[in-house]
Formats: sequence, C-alpha cells, structure tokens
Amino acid sequence: MAGLFDEPTISYVQVAVERAVDRYPNGLTYGVPERLAPIEAGQLVTVPLGRGNTPTEAWVLSTSDNPPTPSDTKETKQIISKNAETVSLPNDLVSLASWISSYYCSAIGPTLSTMLPGPVRKGTGLKTKTLLDVATSPPLDTKITKKQEHVLACITALPKNERPIGVAHLMKIASLGSRGPIDRLCKHGFLSTHQVTHVEAAWFKRTIDNKEAPTLTDDQQIVFDAISPTLSNGYSCHLLHGVTGSGKTEMYIRLIDHAIKDGGKAIVLVPEISLTPQTAARLMGRFPNKQVAILHSALTKAQRHQQWAMAASGEADIILGARSAVFAPVPIDDLKIIIVDEEHDHSYKQDQTPRYHGRDVAIRRASSAKCPIVLGSATPSMESWWNATRRNISTLHTLPRRAPGLTSPTIEIVNMRIARAAAKGVIPVFSRELEHEIQRSLATGGQILLLLNRRGFAPWIACSSRGCDWMMRCEHCESSMVYHRRKPLEEVGFVRCHHCAKEQRVPKSCPDCSKPVIRLGAGTQKLEAIIRETIPLPDDQIARLDTDTARKSSDLHSTLDRFTRGEIRVLLGTQMIAKGLDVAGVTLVGVIDADTAIDLPDFRASERTYQLVAQVCGRCGRGSGNAKAIVQTYNPEAPAIVLAAQNKYEEFASRELQLRQETGLPPSTRMVRFVIRDDTFEVTAGRANALYERLMSIVPPAIQLTAAAPCVLTRIADRYRFDLTASAPTARELQHFLGDARGRQYITNNRDLAVDVDPVSML
Repeated sequence: MAGLFDEPTISYVQVAVERAVDRYPNGLTYGVPERLAPIEAGQLVTVPLGRGNTPTEAWVLSTSDNPPTPSDTKETKQIISKNAETVSLPNDLVSLASWISSYYCSAIGPTLSTMLPGPVRKGTGLKTKTLLDVATSPPLDTKITKKQEHVLACITALPKNERPIGVAHLMKIASLGSRGPIDRLCKHGFLSTHQVTHVEAAWFKRTIDNKEAPTLTDDQQIVFDAISPTLSNGYSCHLLHGVTGSGKTEMYIRLIDHAIKDGGKAIVLVPEISLTPQTAARLMGRFPNKQVAILHSALTKAQRHQQWAMAASGEADIILGARSAVFAPVPIDDLKIIIVDEEHDHSYKQDQTPRYHGRDVAIRRASSAKCPIVLGSATPSMESWWNATRRNISTLHTLPRRAPGLTSPTIEIVNMRIARAAAKGVIPVFSRELEHEIQRSLATGGQILLLLNRRGFAPWIACSSRGCDWMMRCEHCESSMVYHRRKPLEEVGFVRCHHCAKEQRVPKSCPDCSKPVIRLGAGTQKLEAIIRETIPLPDDQIARLDTDTARKSSDLHSTLDRFTRGEIRVLLGTQMIAKGLDVAGVTLVGVIDADTAIDLPDFRASERTYQLVAQVCGRCGRGSGNAKAIVQTYNPEAPAIVLAAQNKYEEFASRELQLRQETGLPPSTRMVRFVIRDDTFEVTAGRANALYERLMSIVPPAIQLTAAAPCVLTRIADRYRFDLTASAPTARELQHFLGDARGRQYITNNRDLAVDVDPVSML
C-alpha cells in the first residue's frame, strides 16, 4: 500500500480525533494493519494526523471490512497503535456521544473524552496483584518441608470460592514470618500463580442510614403502582411532582429495589456533589448487600477510577453521582431505570463544550436502553412541566402531601421596604420578624437555615460622596469587585472578581474625588459576622457553606454531617443549602434576600426565584414542633415569591407558561444561543454581525433570528462578548437549521464561539 505503512490493510475504521476538529462530524477513515487487529468501536487509538503525520489520539467510532471508496484505498493512512491500557467505551455510549455531538453542535472527539474520566484513561491506581492456588498437577517426586506442607494444607482447606488468594493473606492464615516457603512451593510447582489487575484506592468515609423502610402513604402507593409495571415495558418518561417532604426519595428507593430484584441496575443523578453523601447513606442502608458506586469530580483520581471500574465490571448495582454519572458504563441490557432527582436544577447543564444537559441526555440514554426514567422535583422545570401537561410525552405523577410526621411550615413574607423605613434609611440584614424567630427557634432547641445567595462580605465598593457615582469594577470584566475578609470578624480584607477571580487591595479613597470608600450590601461572609456577633452560641455551632468555605468535598461533607447530627445550630450559605437537605431539627428557615435573581435580564429569572424560595422553605418542618420560614424581599408582590410562599406551583407554572407562549420563549419554542468572543469590542461586534448575516442567508421562515448585541456581561477576563439567538417552533426545525449552518462551517464550538443549544442562562 502506498500509505503511511507497508503492511497490508485488513479492515477500516472511522475515528474522531480527541482535539476539537469539527470539520469531520462523521470521523476520519484509517486502515487497520493485521498486527493491530481486532479493533472495536469505543477504543482509543493513535493515528497519523495532517500533512506531518503527527501522532494523535483518536476514538474509534465504527469498523468496516470495506474501504470507503475503491479509489481512496491507496491513500488511506493506517493506525499507528492502540491504547491497550484504556478501557473501551461501550457501543451505546459511542452512539450517545454521536447524538450529543449532533444535537449540541460539539466535536465528537472531545464529547467522547468527556465520557471517560481522566484517571480511567491514565490508569490511576491500577495495580497488578499475584494470586495463589493449589496446582492442578503437583509434582509427585519432590519432597517438601513440614512448614511447606502446613502452607499447602492451609490453602487446600479454604473453600473453592475463596481461592485464589493473595500472598499476604496466605502468609497470615499460615502464620508465616516470611514468604520463603510460599516462593519455594511456587518454584517446585505445588502452587500456581495468577496475575490479576485491579484498582487500588484509599478508603473514603461512607455514612450508612439504617432507618427502616416506612409504610407507603396512599399517595405514594398510587405512584408506585403506576410506575413499577413500566420497568419491564421498555422506555417511558415519568415526571414525579411532589411537594418538599412528600417522600420522593422513598419512591426512588422502591423503584430501584424493583429494578434490582428483576436483575437490573440503576443510575441515580443528583444536581450537586453535596447531595451525594445523604443519598448514598440512604441507598446503602436500604441495600446493604448491594454495591453503590459513587461518581463525581470531588473524589480522588484513584477513587474515580475504582468506582468507574465497579460500574463497568457490573459489580455495582446502583450508580449515584452528579451530572457526568449519566455516562456510567452500565451495560445497556442491565440498565433498568434512570432517576434524575431535582430535575429542575440548572447544575445539570454543562457550561463548557460539550454544553449538554444531564437531564436531557439521561432521557436519551433511557430511550436507547429501553428503560423508564423518573424525573423528580418539588418545583419542576418549565420544560418538564410542559412535556407532561401540554405535549403529553411524559406521564405526570403527584405527591401533594407531606409524609406522615412532617408538618408544612408557616411561611411569612416580610416587606423590607417597610423594614428599611423603620430603620430610618439604614438597610437592615435582619428584619424584626426574622430576629424574633431566630430567638424563638434557639430557645426551643431548633436548628436554623439562613439563605443569602451572594458570596463575600459586601458586593459593592463605592464612593461615600453622594455627588460621585464611582463604583469599583474589575479591570478585566464588566462586573463589580466584591469585598472579602480574610476571616469573618477581622477587618483585614481584599476585593475579588467573581468572574475572573482576580484579586487586589481595597482602595483607601475614591480615585475620582479622593473621598473615602464604603462597602455596600451584604454577602454570606457579612451575614456570618453579624450572627457570630449577635447570637450567643459557641463558634463551632455556627457554620457557613458557600464555594469559599467548601473548597474541598471533605469540607462540605463534614459540615453537612455535623449539621445533620445537630452539632451545628445555625447554618448559613448560598443555594448550596437550599436543596436536598433532610434534617429533622430545622425549625426555622430565613431567606435574607429573595430578590437576588428576580430582576436579572433572563427570561428564567422568575422560575429560578420560585424554585429557590420554595426549595429552601421546604427544608424545615421535617420533624416535630412548629416550623416557620421568613422570606425577606423588596418585591413582596412578585408572583414568583407570593406563589412560592403559598406553595402554589401549578398556578405559578400556568402563569409562567402563558407568558412564555405569548413572548415566543422556551419551552413553547426551542432556542439556541450563539456567544461570540474576542479581544476587542470592535472586532467582536464585527464578527457577531458577520455571523448574523451568514445565518440570515440560510435561515428558513420558521426560524426567528435576533440581531447581534452585547451580552449583559459584555466583558469577562478581557474577552468581549456578543450574542444572538435563534428560536424555532420545534427541536427538529432548529436541528435542521443548525445542521445546515454547521455543514457550511458557519458555526463551530470553540474558544471564540459558543453554540449553546437549549440555554439555561442568558447572562
């Protein structure tokens, strides 16, 4: 062959290179020499790429015995090598990657790489261990010592299902001080050796919740009886809408139990890493004889490899994790149910290429595996509610009441405009109502959750002069610098940009008028300082949870464990504390500022506000005693806040969907957002307008294309940003348009252009 090698080609493969080459969505063709056969789809190989034949890693997409075209046979390059160390991806995940690549307009190579954790590819923690067993044909004429006879007798006495065993184990049961007798038995053929490769990882703490299974309520029994028969009837999608505390997790456990008894396995997705310990504890408590694998980025590299291997080998019966756990290598024939808890949460959407939505990918995977999927939430996304109530492509199930023993909290809305007037213009952090309830809850032995969805000490640094409008902004971003203290009760501080993470000293005076600067507003750090100064509790009974305090997963899990055990009386934080927590001792929830998201220029602002308020208020009332939630707001008439306080989700959803329909916004339409980025404003504007003109030249009548405009956050990390959107009546029409634009090379997901299909943020 006149190709890269002189070896004969015996078959052909389509491969996708790892780096973001989007010009070949169906892959590149290479020949397979005899020495590398067989090669299967999902394997990682090395291929010569480009004119210089640069060795490049690539994923095998498909195999064929026939060349692409007879005329091209002589020009086809050959694979250089295959990566024997890397576990292959199963065929169904390769097909899923192809769908993600097409739907979300991302190169397939990086999409495949997303599915296989780095530690698995690198073999982190992989060890080869020697195991011993009695030889099938031991020598008859070789004498052995009494000690060797004893060793042989010890291993022979073991049940067959406990052999072969490791050297250290045999030394222990035979009471040996050295391995010399074992080595001589191996040398003379009395013991056979077996090399076994496995993943070693440090043990990590796993709490087990041993609570007995409760008796199902009538509502729960109706839901279980409706969903459980579908586990053996192929694909179906179910939306479980249950108020907070109604027992959705119990429904998940019962359905998982049904699937496992049928010989299947389950994937359970949660939106945040912080929710995995609590969910894992309940699953391991209810399934003590089953393996629960945990997959998320906060594990060590060796642990990630170990847990992935458990899923791939079939050892794990339940796979639990955050967004990326949807790619767990569970054999397609074994997968019997997928559960997406808190399906509304925007954490399921990845903000980097490939910009997939974990919930929607889970639906696609369930469809391929021909198994049911359950989407659960007390505050479903508008998309899921639309699909269940308007399009009827999923089945709605409801749990309208809390589980027995749980009381619904009393929710009070406090108008902070009145509170500010009473404080003579000073903006108070706590209203009188919340201060009173804090004292009451502490006096009765209750625990308190305080939500303020804003990090730092003060969100703004400004000039103290009323005649000066200077405010400190990041030199690299179009955003304000946030004041942080080194410690909550210390005055030593600095300012940080929450977009590019740049830090600098606090200016002593205004650069425009030389007047002193002041700190405006409150973040979680200031809230913590106020609480520590005013509430008579030991320091270790007050804790804060945000991304500044929970830098490691161990920090997060430790704080949540202590709060669950009642060691922490007051827990404050951002939205990290607003979802999934099930702590019986919480008698008070305080929402410090319910307006943090409601006025953002994003069509999902009201939806997010409703979800946040409803979710955090639902964290109390899960034990005995009176429970109350105080919602502080400067917009007490906002429907999202009023209806969340009244727990009227259906009314809110009806209002919101009507508004979306009238304005042509998702989910009544399907949307894609294009974000153009460059180093100067003028160049970015020019590139954005050029893209708009190119897309306008091919846009069909059904597609609504908006003109290019600066993003709300126009500059981030010295990169200017413009965006434009396209909306279509259906996903099929939008995909046809995107496929046309992609085929013409008008759009490519890269550093300078982000193609965000089904965006969840417009900022």
